[in-house]
Amino acid sequence: MSDTINSFDRLVRIMDELREQCPWDKKQTIQTLRTLTIEEMYELADAITDEDWKGIKEELGDLLLHIVFYARIGREQNKFTLNEMINGICDKLVHRHPHIYGDVKVNNEEDVKQNWEKLKLKEGKKSVLGGVPVSLPATVKAIRLQEKAKQVGFEWDNTNQVWDKVKEEMDELQEAISEGNNAKIEEEFGDLVFSLINYARFLHIDAENSLEKTNKKFISRFTQMENLALAEGKALSEMSLEEMDNIWNSIKKK
Repeated sequence: MSDTINSFDRLVRIMDELREQCPWDKKQTIQTLRTLTIEEMYELADAITDEDWKGIKEELGDLLLHIVFYARIGREQNKFTLNEMINGICDKLVHRHPHIYGDVKVNNEEDVKQNWEKLKLKEGKKSVLGGVPVSLPATVKAIRLQEKAKQVGFEWDNTNQVWDKVKEEMDELQEAISEGNNAKIEEEFGDLVFSLINYARFLHIDAENSLEKTNKKFISRFTQMENLALAEGKALSEMSLEEMDNIWNSIKKK
């Protein structure tokens, strides 16, 4: 524990020195850091998707630096201190885990989640969905909305019911397509994607991560196809779809 405290103190000290002495660090504000923090979060997400533990360690360090940086600016603006921020999350964790720090009994993780949401409502949250950030990517937001709704019992009973809903939404999309109503097509397509994300949740699959893995797989296969075509002295734009499909299938077999 003492090693952890010493290393954290070292980071805080370095941050203070950089803020006071480095021209770049002096100029930063919470607004200029915001974009950089989002970028760091996505880099961490990439490392997690790839199960790159070396990358995860590095990106977590970058994020920790940003947290300390924001706390330093907060202190300068007389808004909050690093200690207040840390004690704030400690107090919240203790309060929202009465089954650990109180006399509440729980049977499983679902009970824990439901208690968490009930406590948030008691703290002043007006809606169970209120804690979902507006700026979340749409797929991640859909997952969080569905998980939040589940905590108050708004949930299908089983996986088969969810799949029936997917098929229902597919039929409604086809109906909208046959009508040629673009606004309706967009709406029904969104409903279909939302229901597929829900289905993934019932299958215990992270829909966002699953799609990202498919993106990475597509990039890998497509670039291999480009390289194979180039080795034959051709560009993809000069090839027929059938020729490209043959190369694609050969890559899949590998």
